[in-house]
Amino acid sequence: MTDSARSTHAESITQTQPTADTQQFATATRTVTWQRPGQGDFTALAAMSGLEQLRSIEQGLMPRPPVMDTIDVCGFTAEEGRVVVEMQAQEFHYNPLGGMHGGMIATLLDTAAGCSVHSTLAVGEGYTSLDLTTKFLRAVTIDSGLLTCEGTVLQRGRRTALAQAELRDESGRLVARAMSSCLILS
Repeated sequence: MTDSARSTHAESITQTQPTADTQQFATATRTVTWQRPGQGDFTALAAMSGLEQLRSIEQGLMPRPPVMDTIDVCGFTAEEGRVVVEMQAQEFHYNPLGGMHGGMIATLLDTAAGCSVHSTLAVGEGYTSLDLTTKFLRAVTIDSGLLTCEGTVLQRGRRTALAQAELRDESGRLVARAMSSCLILS
């Protein structure tokens, strides 16, 4: 397949849990399909504010970041200074102890906090995360249901921004929170 043909097709991967020869465990298979990054009208994207960029992804005018498909994000909404990301807690998110892996939780928190800062960017600005301080407050399992992560900008300066994110389970209980500092790039 040529590079030009490859860039217009979605990619997919099938993940299957391996079994040991001496033990038989039930397995599960999951197929992940994503749109390859680098597609779309980047001249138009460069002329948009951060909020307009996020909304173009929301509306399907630009491809979603592959990580959203990898972890199975099912909802994303953005307004200036605020982003909400939703994901159903699923078995493939689990750690060896039978709860959602902290890296999955941190990914949701980082996405919501970072994208809330992204929503404040002017045309020609970018950003990068400087840090993420995460507090895990409750265990998350498939019984937690739909997880809703809300990121909000607490302070936006010319060079840095401070954002927070809160992750709640389907019952509205706070399960984790994070603070993130971001560097604004011009």
